[in-house]
Amino acid sequence: MESESGSWFDAETATFGDRVAGAREALGWSQKQLAERLGVKVKTVKHWEGDASEPRANKLQMLAGMLGVSMRWLLSGEGPGVDAPLPEGVVPATAPAELAGLLAEIRAVRGEMSLQAQRLERLETRLEAALGATA
Repeated sequence: MESESGSWFDAETATFGDRVAGAREALGWSQKQLAERLGVKVKTVKHWEGDASEPRANKLQMLAGMLGVSMRWLLSGEGPGVDAPLPEGVVPATAPAELAGLLAEIRAVRGEMSLQAQRLERLETRLEAALGATA
């Protein structure tokens, strides 16, 4: 069921919510598990997946990192994302669940590190401005 432009999850075929749900399901996570990892309510994840709302920029970045996809893919369907879902009943030939869990945790840490790096840059800019004002 790929669209003519190529990807199951592209902008013509899928919405932001579809891509969030697809990436979450590709990891084997429930909405509750994703919500707990992001520090949001399950209701919030349901709203995102139902296209009733979208996350703020900081949560979007964490979400992309945890799901192992690019923010661009989540928003537009372009860039690194997940493959089309397998037909029902087909079991993917992937790494064991433990390895998938480790990979998911690494992705989550990567997202958190990116947020912290941005925060550090903002603090450095403020410090430089404060030091420049006192000189």
